[in-house]
Amino acid sequence: MRKLFSTVLLSLAFFTLASAGNYNGFKVSVYTKAYTTMRMSDIHWLDSTWNIISSQIKVDKIYLETHRDMKIVPDETLEQAKKFFLSKGVEVAGGITYTISEMNNFETFCYSNPEHRKFVKEVAEHTAKHFDEFILDDFFFTSCKSDIEIKAKGTKSWTQYRNELMTEAGRELVINPAKKVNPKVKVIIKYPNWYDHFQGLGFNLETGPQIFDGVWTGTETRDPSGSQHLQNYQSYGIIRYFHNLRPGHNFGGWIDSGGAGMGMDRYAEQFWLTFFAKAPEIALCAYDELIGVRLNPEQHRTAWQGQSTSFDYDEMAKPVNLNGKLASPTTIARVAGYTAEKINAFISKLGNPVGVKTYKPHHSEGDDFLPNYLGMAGIPMDITPEFPTDQKIVLLTEQAKYDPALLTKIKAQLNKGGDVVITTNLLKAIPEKIAEICELRVPTDVLVNEFGAGYGAAQKAGKDILVPMVMYHTNDAWETVSAGRPLTGGVTGYPVILRAQYSKGNLYVITIPNDFGNLYDYPESVLNQFRQLLSKDIDVRIEAPVKVSLFAYDNGTFIVESFRDEPVTIKIITGRDVEKLTDLVANTVYEKLPSPRPAFAFPAGMELPEGFDMSAFIPGGNTSSFRVTIPPHSYKVFKK
Repeated sequence: MRKLFSTVLLSLAFFTLASAGNYNGFKVSVYTKAYTTMRMSDIHWLDSTWNIISSQIKVDKIYLETHRDMKIVPDETLEQAKKFFLSKGVEVAGGITYTISEMNNFETFCYSNPEHRKFVKEVAEHTAKHFDEFILDDFFFTSCKSDIEIKAKGTKSWTQYRNELMTEAGRELVINPAKKVNPKVKVIIKYPNWYDHFQGLGFNLETGPQIFDGVWTGTETRDPSGSQHLQNYQSYGIIRYFHNLRPGHNFGGWIDSGGAGMGMDRYAEQFWLTFFAKAPEIALCAYDELIGVRLNPEQHRTAWQGQSTSFDYDEMAKPVNLNGKLASPTTIARVAGYTAEKINAFISKLGNPVGVKTYKPHHSEGDDFLPNYLGMAGIPMDITPEFPTDQKIVLLTEQAKYDPALLTKIKAQLNKGGDVVITTNLLKAIPEKIAEICELRVPTDVLVNEFGAGYGAAQKAGKDILVPMVMYHTNDAWETVSAGRPLTGGVTGYPVILRAQYSKGNLYVITIPNDFGNLYDYPESVLNQFRQLLSKDIDVRIEAPVKVSLFAYDNGTFIVESFRDEPVTIKIITGRDVEKLTDLVANTVYEKLPSPRPAFAFPAGMELPEGFDMSAFIPGGNTSSFRVTIPPHSYKVFKK
């Protein structure tokens, strides 16, 4: 009994030590590429470089890569590096990048090639010898079209063949061999940021999250104008999507210094967006960047600094004492450390993220990455691989067409009194199915530059925007927002939001520009209509120009972030029972704005029925509004 009690105490002590970290509810980790791990054979170099990093940021964990580009780190180097970091109180795990030549268009292995298969298996076994946990970096996919692969593919499509092949390779060449060497080892796959195209290269999101012990998420959005067109919001949204693939098994997000050239604000944004999505850990890629990307005010201090921004370059650049010694910041490591310290003050106060549920069947494409553009338009998004059945409203993009039972699911949502919003691209893809609910057509595209709703004044867009033209039967569907060129005094208008009743619910069609970036050219009044329509399951929304995002949580907290280069004043709309908002960072209180006046007055002396709700006759009468100004590239955290 005494022995059992001692064992329990030892286990509890180990758990306490493993759980203790430098931050409240999250960890900050560093990933080390194989080339850098090899340099750790020089203990003096290792000690001096670690001093650079640890003097600027508190690190909880390090991942030591064992292979990249056909280079395998020797056993003795791995063990020396492990011993060093453990002596510093840092957790240690492994990593593998399965590339033949990263510089040659990320040349991958050919997983039907017997020689390649043997090598891949040996790398997994080598890594499992040294670590009880390791991560596969971005490249566990295949772009190989060698003669061997062409023959093995046969008549299958490349997508089908690669998805089957990489599922088998993951299980038979990595997971099983690793666990045979080390039964305790956890094998985790890190998925990159181009999720809508995964299926074409063998990243199988239907099987991968299930056969691996967990997943990590690439939250690198870098420069949105780059070749991948990664919108800032994706650093948040992709965490939520990968969480929904297998709840509880998305272990972290991952950023690099790729956007630092735009200013260190962009790097900090990726960091805190990863944690806004409640990632339990972040990996900073990579060790060499944390020692090599040196701070340069002329390049990294942006023009909007000095305006009480969430990332304050001048404050970040002040000397800091993290390990008993005052040090001046020198590299990007301090940007990460400063940002971690800032969010540490409030991140544990947030609940579970909530957003507009949008359905993405496995291996689907179409309306590629659209939810990230909508997120930048102030609509909290939550991508899910299952059709939601517990929501008042569901958003369906073109990707939903991959579900053969989609029409049945749409009708079930409408029959119970729920609403469904579809994009114009989904309408174009399956018009015959949508016709079961409402007969609509998209015969061509049109240019529009002016928008209006009801009898209100129309607003100019500032440029011509090419959009799909939705045609409908008069009085079978109704436009709630219209556009024309021009709309006022023009020849005709076209729907931007179209509503059609069916059973107890409504089908809505939202018009998405051919170039998703033109969503940012929609007038604020139109975006507000999108937000109001889609926010039926969320108890807060905003009225704001584009590039202001909202992040909502289930405990009454929410965050508003502006990605704009200038201050912006917005309205926050909540339920009418909310009297004040508390800023959890500044500890200030915002009182609600005066209630709007009724649209008309009832005759004097007229008796109203008991329980009569006057708010029904007041525009916005059933809500509370708050006016808030957000500095450039900054966030505010609120509690209702």
